[in-house]
Amino acid sequence: MGKSRKHLRLLAGLIMGLVAVLLFIGISISFGIVDISMLTVVEAFLEFDGSREHLIISTTRLPRALIAAAVGACLAVAGAMTQALTRNPLAAPDLLGINHGAALLVVLSLFLVGGHNLTLYAWAAFLGAGAVSILVFLLGSAGRGGMTPLKLTLAGVSVTTLLSASTQSILIFHERSLDEMRFWLAGSVVGRDLALLVQVLPFMTAGLLLAFFLSREVDTLQLGDDVAKSLGQPTKMVRTLAFISVVLLSGSSVAVAGPIGFVGLAVPHLVRSIVGKDHRWIFSYSAVAGAALLLLADVAARFILDNQELPVGVMTAIIGAPFFIYLARRRVHKL
Repeated sequence: MGKSRKHLRLLAGLIMGLVAVLLFIGISISFGIVDISMLTVVEAFLEFDGSREHLIISTTRLPRALIAAAVGACLAVAGAMTQALTRNPLAAPDLLGINHGAALLVVLSLFLVGGHNLTLYAWAAFLGAGAVSILVFLLGSAGRGGMTPLKLTLAGVSVTTLLSASTQSILIFHERSLDEMRFWLAGSVVGRDLALLVQVLPFMTAGLLLAFFLSREVDTLQLGDDVAKSLGQPTKMVRTLAFISVVLLSGSSVAVAGPIGFVGLAVPHLVRSIVGKDHRWIFSYSAVAGAALLLLADVAARFILDNQELPVGVMTAIIGAPFFIYLARRRVHKL
């Protein structure tokens, strides 16, 4: 009976979270350099008349809000899965080299092809994230015992260091690439259109569905490999599928919005303090909380400077850096 009540409370909380996300989408559409009333927002959906406000909503604000919500949800679930895979509460998708692989291939594509093509950046980022993730996976699986959390973490850190140095080298020796890449490397949802989101939406959806499908297996995996194997779980297959989920979620997010940090680190911690260790609820709540956090961060980024917007990646760093320091200090005190 008590367990049933807990599930009902968690379900009610999830529904309230979804309602909050819808509210934040409305706020994101309404507030900005040009303030638009909520009544005008509703009218733009029901009776579009081609006015200036309606055009701003349909071509700029709505795509921006939907992209922020989708990217926030994917990054948060990817972070929760990464922390489960590595058994490291301070882990995030960046640890597996995904962001740095995406950044390197985007810089290379700009260096070789030139131009200012967001679609090119998106697919280069996705391919870079995927290729580097495969490399990290193979390195983390090499040797006796197959993939382990420690080997996966070490492989990710090593590859990340190499990729970061390579990217910086190209940017230093090719100044035009540095100038054009600043906006992308900071992480932003400005200037993206729905067509870009539609292109990566199948990968985002597949990554989310795979994460939710694996939630029970991930719970078992947290008990340790020996226990999981004794319960009949194919641990190697579960880790492989979980890794694919992280790649799909992080790669597609980076492709659309660039490398946005701290969402994948902070949100799972907050969620676990509410729902406990059941990854069915952790993934569900992370998706909702991640969407809400990035929407609010994007709205706040519009008002920090007068008549100028900060990239949302800078805003999440401002929010997330103190949280990371708090987590690191708490973990040190426990040792």
